[in-house]
Amino acid sequence: MKIGVLALQGDFERHATALARCGVQAVEVRKPAELADVDGLIIPGGESTTLLKLMDAWGFVPALEKFHAEGRPIFGTCAGLILLARDVDNPRQFSLDFIDVGVERNAYGRQRESFEARGTASLDGRATPVEMVFIRAPRIRRLGAGVETLARHGDEPVLAQQGSVLVATFHPELTDDPSVHEYFCSMASRAAARRGAVVRAAAAGEASLGESPPCEASR
Repeated sequence: MKIGVLALQGDFERHATALARCGVQAVEVRKPAELADVDGLIIPGGESTTLLKLMDAWGFVPALEKFHAEGRPIFGTCAGLILLARDVDNPRQFSLDFIDVGVERNAYGRQRESFEARGTASLDGRATPVEMVFIRAPRIRRLGAGVETLARHGDEPVLAQQGSVLVATFHPELTDDPSVHEYFCSMASRAAARRGAVVRAAAAGEASLGESPPCEASR
């Protein structure tokens, strides 16, 4: 299994290191065509407006929409969450609308207001301790009906999932705690298995259609 990390800007190298701790091959993705070779994608933290400009320059949006439509998992952290959200404020900007959340940028304050915290996440039905690093973090201000909260800081959701999309307001890659990355890898593994089953079923169907029925004269 290969997990891509969008390597246009931000802390993509830290995510690659975190994936290596999980025993998974990380692939730095710099061109849309490289998405075809990965089972999941991490969009890292960084500066969301800069990421948007670079994604637009390289034509990433249609490729990401296809990737998402195929059910391949995507994990966005901090700025990555902002790009994946349905609504973005402070200020309003374009986003991919892959997860039904409303996000406020830089809602925890500036760099000097960064902090670390410990919490508990529900990962694969298990209560799992997680370390959380918040750096100029966004806040999830609205959750759609189909979005599941996996972890909170205080009363606020900080880790959420809708289908094949996972988002975090914090930076799990900045800790030695592999639990969130392991959870995303399990999402990608299950999705790859489902895609493989569909391909095998389609191939079996084509094979059966290709078999000629016996003609009346030979019966």
